[in-house]
Amino acid sequence: MPENLDALDARLLLLLTDSPRLGVLECARRLGVARGTVQARLDRLTERGILGGFPPELDLAAMGYGLTAFAVLEIAQGRRAEVAEALAAIDEVCEVHATTGQGDLFVRMVARGNDDLQRVIDKVVGVPDVLRTSTSIALSTPVPPRVRPLLERTARS
Repeated sequence: MPENLDALDARLLLLLTDSPRLGVLECARRLGVARGTVQARLDRLTERGILGGFPPELDLAAMGYGLTAFAVLEIAQGRRAEVAEALAAIDEVCEVHATTGQGDLFVRMVARGNDDLQRVIDKVVGVPDVLRTSTSIALSTPVPPRVRPLLERTARS
């Protein structure tokens, strides 16, 4: 059973979420703890797989991929790994989740426009063992991906 985050872990992660370029010394200063404490926390969070790195936050629309779509895929039984591997080879496929319910895989993909989305969907349905798809276009993102509320609740505890 993985151990939970404590308030200092959460405050450190919030700080790095807001300012990912901060160094260990500046984090320690802002949190009011020793530099060694921050380094030990970062090492532990990385070791536990909670902190995986500091990638930049990219705006796909600004990069020319203004259309986001979601597809529910029904696939042949026992072929999840092979289908996921083939989907990962499609550049516009951003993430794939194995799910319960009507479909087997939930896929988020991006495209430059409707014609480009058709091209991407054609690639997805062309993957061997994809039996059926249902695609929806995202009109907006009223709640973007986030973990901040969870970190803030933990930081308050």
